[in-house]
Amino acid sequence: MKKTSFFTIIFAIMLCFATFFVSTSTVTNDSVSVVTNDSVNAVGEDIFTSKINYQSSAKSAFLMEALTGRVLYSKNAEQALPMASTTKIVTAITVLDNYDDLDTPIKINSKAVGVSGTSIYLQQNEELTVRELLYGLMLRSGNDASVALAYEVGGSVENFCEMMNTLAKKVGAENSNFVNPHGLDADGHYTTAHDLAVITAYALENKDFAEIVSTKTKTICKDKENSRYLLNKNKLLANLDGCIGVKTGFTDDAGRCLVSACERDGLRLVSVVFNCGPMFEESSAMFERSYEKFKMVELLPPYYYIKSAEVENGEDAYVGLYSQSSFSLPLTQEEESNINIIYDAPDKLEAPLEKGQEVGKVEIFYGNHLLFSEKVYTIEEVDSKLFKDKIKDILDDWNA
Repeated sequence: MKKTSFFTIIFAIMLCFATFFVSTSTVTNDSVSVVTNDSVNAVGEDIFTSKINYQSSAKSAFLMEALTGRVLYSKNAEQALPMASTTKIVTAITVLDNYDDLDTPIKINSKAVGVSGTSIYLQQNEELTVRELLYGLMLRSGNDASVALAYEVGGSVENFCEMMNTLAKKVGAENSNFVNPHGLDADGHYTTAHDLAVITAYALENKDFAEIVSTKTKTICKDKENSRYLLNKNKLLANLDGCIGVKTGFTDDAGRCLVSACERDGLRLVSVVFNCGPMFEESSAMFERSYEKFKMVELLPPYYYIKSAEVENGEDAYVGLYSQSSFSLPLTQEEESNINIIYDAPDKLEAPLEKGQEVGKVEIFYGNHLLFSEKVYTIEEVDSKLFKDKIKDILDDWNA
């Protein structure tokens, strides 16, 4: 009995080797190799040139779609300028990226008391949580709150500013430099409208940041002797449909500055205006014109079922094919009409097939420009009904 079993196994091994080189691929000739990059210059200036028609009075202005980075308006957006208290956007996200427990009570450093400019009137050794200080920072624009946070997170204002600059470079803001956490005018303290929009788009992905900057009113230090009622200075939160933040600012050198964000129907926009008298009115107008002209178009839904492919020599006659990643873009109606989606997936496959096996690709083009490429996979496993494959399975199980 043992001898018979041994020769049966030898025969099976020889059969498997003989057939292995005949057909090693489970994909038919209809499929091609998949481009590995997830997206290719999806919103590059050389591809999409449509912008809103607007003339801002701001010294510098910039409007972008936050999730893709598409530029919808730009005026002197790369000019390095003072930005007043919009600096605190960078302060807040630097704290949030580097501090774990926001509800930790901390004692106020003496150097945070009596800082000039707007204040929440902190007192030495008073205890507030980091979260409360962040509300004081972003709603009331407390300069003293910014210094208290800098000492808590960075150990000193200088070290904290190094952290701010590191974060800016990390997210792609290459033309900025921060020498204080509050935005009072200082030599070497500057950013660009473009850079601050990029930082803000990044910050809005943080749920704590998004919650704080969208809050209209907040009472901090509740049930304490020094309870404080905070009112957000951003008027757009009350006057603009879909407004989700972000921060006002003013100094003599910077003028009136506003970074604002708005979201409607999946289209999240970030606007920056520097040295702009009617900052609320102009930002609102730019948003409205953008929503009239652009909409967020889902070109490929997540986990999209593409089709069924016939399976040769399979236990199942068909297998479903799908893509995993989604892809959306802000587009005008005319741009959307020039989008072409090509599904390069086989009609027929050879069993056996693994679940999640790569078998094709889907590509999205704007004209001749490749915007996005994603692999196509099998939804489920399909076993072969051929004798040679069954023997191979038996051997694989036996050797396992």
